[in-house]
Amino acid sequence: MGCLQSKTANVQSPDQEPSQPDSKPDLANGDQVDQDQVPAFKEFGLAELRAATNGFSSDLIVSESGEKAPNVVYRGKLRSNRLVAIKRFSKQSWPDPQQFVAEAAGVGKVRHKRLVNLIGCCAEGDERLLVAEYMPNDTLSKHLFHWDKQPLPWEMRVRVAHHIAQALDHCNTENRKIYHDLNAYRVLFDEDGDPRLSSFGLMKNSRDGKSYSTNLAYTPPEFLRTGRVIPESVIYSYGTVLLDLLSGKHIPPSHALDLIRGKNVLLLMDSSLEGQYANEDATALVELASKCLQYEARDRPDVKFLLTGVAPLQKQKEVASHVLMGLTKTPVVLPTLLSPLGKACARMDLTAVHDILLKTGYKDEEGAENELSFQEWTQQVQDMLNTKKFGDIAFRDKDFKSAIDYYSKLVSMMSVPSGTVFVRRALSYLMIGQPELALRDAMQAQVCLPEWPTAFYMQALALSKLGMETDAQDMLNDGASFEAKKQNSWRN
Repeated sequence: MGCLQSKTANVQSPDQEPSQPDSKPDLANGDQVDQDQVPAFKEFGLAELRAATNGFSSDLIVSESGEKAPNVVYRGKLRSNRLVAIKRFSKQSWPDPQQFVAEAAGVGKVRHKRLVNLIGCCAEGDERLLVAEYMPNDTLSKHLFHWDKQPLPWEMRVRVAHHIAQALDHCNTENRKIYHDLNAYRVLFDEDGDPRLSSFGLMKNSRDGKSYSTNLAYTPPEFLRTGRVIPESVIYSYGTVLLDLLSGKHIPPSHALDLIRGKNVLLLMDSSLEGQYANEDATALVELASKCLQYEARDRPDVKFLLTGVAPLQKQKEVASHVLMGLTKTPVVLPTLLSPLGKACARMDLTAVHDILLKTGYKDEEGAENELSFQEWTQQVQDMLNTKKFGDIAFRDKDFKSAIDYYSKLVSMMSVPSGTVFVRRALSYLMIGQPELALRDAMQAQVCLPEWPTAFYMQALALSKLGMETDAQDMLNDGASFEAKKQNSWRN
């Protein structure tokens, strides 16, 4: 049964009051993230995250060398096959587990297409972990400082500057004005090659610890003076990232400002670009960096000014990021739903599902009915057959409450459970608005028949009704895979 829990980790027991569905965030400028792709924030169990990282294997560490944060980020794969990034804090970072979960849940509400969205956390024992979307195409640091095939083109550098500004602007609208230690390691590239800002930076490295882990030469002056981070500190750090984008090197701000004041802007520019940029655009970005790096916090611009400054510099907005970066984009191809039942479940057409189950009957349980004929003919067997008959009649006539009663009685009588009975009772529960119980029965059907596509499709239907769209899609895919396997075996 353990393998069946992955899709239902945040499903409540049927005995609990159903929780209110999470409301989808109302994002500014229509930048709604795809809720089918980004699951709702949840608390994970430590066992699941340990399994996802092969016991926190050092082979799965994805933080690049050079980042001096005291915490480690792993690549992991959840039981749903979703790839995630898991940040593991030092044990002393957050002594109070409730405070950690509350802080993480607050960050988890901030959703945007320009952010690497936080999808969960874990505070169990001494462990404190954050779980976020996985970005497969490395960090800005890798593409700027450690590139192999080609330097990051100018247009992509401008796009990075714009996307970061958009992410920070959205964080401001969500009243998350503090971003800790913004640097080239915090910008990651998704499967489309689009740059996104890590949501990890919205949360401090510890309850009372330092907010900056990079070299002091890049730290905002006011943090060095007071130890406090203010919204203007984020602007300063944005300026250091602009320097990275301009130079392709990690130049201390003081040295960069000396070059700017001396009108030696060309000395600041990345030579690997080989002049493939407009001088006026480079000058505009240099001037913006200079404004961000002002010593006094009050002299720095706000985020809206950053957006206004970088938006006009984009000249190839119609070119996809993966094309600009020379990345090979491999589209995710979902298995084809082969059967009418799979398609009916995918479109959540309960009436069509009912019709198909009626036509299918019990034929998928090979030998199950024949088994009865070899048993000693007793009154108990007669009662069981009558109960099944009345249940099937009620199911056929769409008297779903009666069907549930008869099938429940039948389940208690049968020595060998029937997957078809569980599936029929699952659909009956869905018809009367009890998806938690439907999911439980669909899982029981899978126990009876481990590779039965119908059991997977019914779980998908129940998960969709519970609002767990990503897990529902995983179940549809599993059902389709078993169906394809069965068809291939027939052909062979």
